[in-house]
Amino acid sequence: MNLELNNKYALVCGSTAGIGKATAMALANEGVQVTLIARNEDKLKATLADLSQQRNHDYIVADFSNPDELKSKVSEYISNNHGFHILVNNTGGPAGGPVFMADLDEFQKAFTQHLKCNHVLAQTVVPFMKEVGYGRIVNVISTSVKQPLDGLGVSNTIRGAVANWSKTLANELGQFGITVNNVLPGATGTERLTEIIKNKSAKSGNSEEEAANAMKQAVPAKRFAKPEELADAITFLASERASYINGINLPVDGGRTKSL
Repeated sequence: MNLELNNKYALVCGSTAGIGKATAMALANEGVQVTLIARNEDKLKATLADLSQQRNHDYIVADFSNPDELKSKVSEYISNNHGFHILVNNTGGPAGGPVFMADLDEFQKAFTQHLKCNHVLAQTVVPFMKEVGYGRIVNVISTSVKQPLDGLGVSNTIRGAVANWSKTLANELGQFGITVNNVLPGATGTERLTEIIKNKSAKSGNSEEEAANAMKQAVPAKRFAKPEELADAITFLASERASYINGINLPVDGGRTKSL
């Protein structure tokens, strides 16, 4: 299938590892010119070297704990270079733990890094999308927006807020040829999954291997996802072929979520 992504520009957040990096590579392989964005410049340079060199890829160094600085840097980049047809919002999840025990600062930090930063990025890139009549915003969230996950209280709360923000934005922007969709990863082979397994192991007294196997048994596919499998779904939603898919939550979880 020709995804018709050649000569498009994409801004991919959290793109130095895991799902973000896999997405940047998948888009680059489709002929997209990718601008990476993350806080570690050394990792950004290393990722840049791994991208398909069909186009002149680039990066922006920014910290998602500071939405104003993030907006300023992306706005400056657009002024000096080009706008973006595709925005992939992807940020590492909040620390685990029961929601009842969470400090207020944990909610504020997660709200800033996820919803606020997603919002300022959308506000910054949408004018160009409207101008060219093509836009794709894909938010990488979590299956917890359909079914809250035990031990991830703050994450469950914030992910739900992002999902509803996204659906509202989809309703407002659809008339301009802009779609806004959410991809909901299940357990995926990333650094975050390694942390979750370690926490489960410590709490249960089981080995990390036993904790991982127990998680796999909860998935009909009986395995964890590969970051590339999430990247493929994101890339399709970013394409011309997905032009009439708007405002959805797409679980990519091997069938783990128990609801449709």
